[in-house]
Amino acid sequence: MSKIDELLEKLCPDGVPIKTIGETCRIERGKVFSKQYVRENPGIYPLYSSQTLNDGLLGLIDTYNYDGEYLNWTTDGANAGTIFHRKGKFSITNVSGLIKPLRDDINVRYLYYILSVITKSYVSSGMGNPKLMSNVMSTVKYPLPPLEVQNEIVRILDNFTELEAELEAELEARTKQYEYYRNKLLDFSTGSVVVPRIDKMLAEMCPDGVNRIKIDDVTIKTSNIKWNQDKGDYNYIDLSSVDRNFHTITETNIINSTNAPSRAQKIIETNDVIFGTTRPLLKRYCIIPSKYDNQICSTGFCVLRANKDLILPKYLFYQFSKNDFYKYIENVQQGSAYPAVSDSLLKAYEIDLPPLEVQNEIIKILDNFSEYVSSISQGLPAEIAARRKQYEYYRNKLLTF
Repeated sequence: MSKIDELLEKLCPDGVPIKTIGETCRIERGKVFSKQYVRENPGIYPLYSSQTLNDGLLGLIDTYNYDGEYLNWTTDGANAGTIFHRKGKFSITNVSGLIKPLRDDINVRYLYYILSVITKSYVSSGMGNPKLMSNVMSTVKYPLPPLEVQNEIVRILDNFTELEAELEAELEARTKQYEYYRNKLLDFSTGSVVVPRIDKMLAEMCPDGVNRIKIDDVTIKTSNIKWNQDKGDYNYIDLSSVDRNFHTITETNIINSTNAPSRAQKIIETNDVIFGTTRPLLKRYCIIPSKYDNQICSTGFCVLRANKDLILPKYLFYQFSKNDFYKYIENVQQGSAYPAVSDSLLKAYEIDLPPLEVQNEIIKILDNFSEYVSSISQGLPAEIAARRKQYEYYRNKLLTF
């Protein structure tokens, strides 16, 4: 028998009492805050709204309406019924509600966990706008075991939550570490990349520093398919075919002259680098493997074919992972609703071009680091997902009396 079972048998021989939120808590609705108010009154106090992104944070303002430990829920919209645990000084908007226990024998964290399971079933979706208003929240029924039981449940579930947070932090830390060293290896402005063997090669081969050169000057011309003359079948790589996290090609469609979309124009070859110029900050880029040699990609990509006498394809590929590159793209892209960058502006970006031997050494290091981070990026999310399922299973078991 578990500790919780023992406590329940000892403290609740006749079962766990059922209460409503209205019986045990104070309920309030948030206030209207305009975007203009948030802009004109910056400060240090969180203002929470209805979105789940960034824990519901709308902005930081110079005043607060609440100070303490509360629950906050979303009253309107797609996230209606979502529960948040709040501590400290903060305010909430009018599409949020607030819950404050009125009894000393309620652990706020326990209430957070139990309502996270229960409240979604109280959400109404009339007229296409989901809602969980205060009058309905007050009727929400939940089991209220003795405080000792609540505290034990919170201890167990908090441990699960903490483990998941540690795994997510590990993934983020390893990714940032990789990005830092990758940017260092591709930046020769200081004359050193802090890798002894590469710095030695640079000192010997580039005593006057590494040249900067436009991408256009190290790539060669590519061509488009003539559908009126070609009757073959091809794999078609559209923007959605490129994985933004791992920069590989996922699914493709088979096309020919009878069904090819108008954007299916560009012929690609092995080791070409393609970069998505439509919404370029989404970072859709990859290097073409031999499987897709002489296939077709969308005009939404810029196709870059390395002049191998000057630049190695993989070295060119890594240029599109640099922070500096995306600062450049952000400045030159055009359009607000559907931003894009032209092929000519993309090719005008200047890169550091060391000798081929140095490029090759950098590629070896980045490939090894990339493989390591990729294994973490695949393994840790799988571990996080497994832990999340385990957490949900035990949470539901623990909160079912």
